[in-house]
Amino acid sequence: MRIAVMGAGAVGGYFGARLHQAGHEVVLIGRAPMVAAVRADGLRLQAADFDGRLPLQASSDPAAVRGAELVLFCVKSGDTEAAGAAIAPHLAAGAAVLSLQNGVDNAPRLSRVLGREAIPAVVYVAAATQGPAHVVHHGRGELVIGPSAASDAIAAALSAGNVPTQVSDRVTEALWTKLVINCVYNALSALSQLPYGELVRGEGIVATMREVVDECRAVASAQGVALPQTLWDDVLSISRSMAGQRSSTAQDVARGKPSEIDYINGHVVREGERLGIAVPANRVLHALVRLHDRAAAGP
Repeated sequence: MRIAVMGAGAVGGYFGARLHQAGHEVVLIGRAPMVAAVRADGLRLQAADFDGRLPLQASSDPAAVRGAELVLFCVKSGDTEAAGAAIAPHLAAGAAVLSLQNGVDNAPRLSRVLGREAIPAVVYVAAATQGPAHVVHHGRGELVIGPSAASDAIAAALSAGNVPTQVSDRVTEALWTKLVINCVYNALSALSQLPYGELVRGEGIVATMREVVDECRAVASAQGVALPQTLWDDVLSISRSMAGQRSSTAQDVARGKPSEIDYINGHVVREGERLGIAVPANRVLHALVRLHDRAAAGP
């Protein structure tokens, strides 16, 4: 299968590497430093079962999606519309597009720009970049995707290609569950620059985490989304199973890059305002990370 990865950061680079290892033809699309590094020396994947360089294709031109049967759309949430518009003229008629992004509204936003269905996906992987062409895998690596005419075939192909994938008609609930986990950890990890295992030991942090979860549950419930009863236990388990992980927002803040906080805690704040639900813990975390974004952007 010919696969294009639009937005080849940590997540896109990881899945692109795994699919390349399985024999698929993969092109990574991203910024010039990544492209130059991959073309020069390949993409380095550092994982428990593999540490080496892989000779993937790379391009900074969105037209590189041309001819792809599957596009993994991995750009930051704030870039969804612009990146979608950039690839839209070049997509093959039968190409499937998977939205592998944080947040709960990227797939519908992308669908509007593309003029075709973008399939929502929930991504369960802990990965980080340590350079423009160096991806470090910390754990997991599976996908849950929404139903579509192509979803079963896509899931079978990805599962056979080192990316365990299942199709679920409850993908909205899964996206919201992941959003809650991100609302809990991303901002706190960004503001403290601590990994999850150390973060939860801070004074008052667990109580703050519980407030964030309760606010998110109230907003989701008002939208008709039923979150699992085990959600709080699931949130706490992340601090144990991914104790050494720092959030993607923490990595963005550390590099002075714009964060996705508007599509994480910010989404809960906007929906809370719309529905008349108070979300003070999410509001404070959103506001504080936004201050970091503003400082990084400069005057």
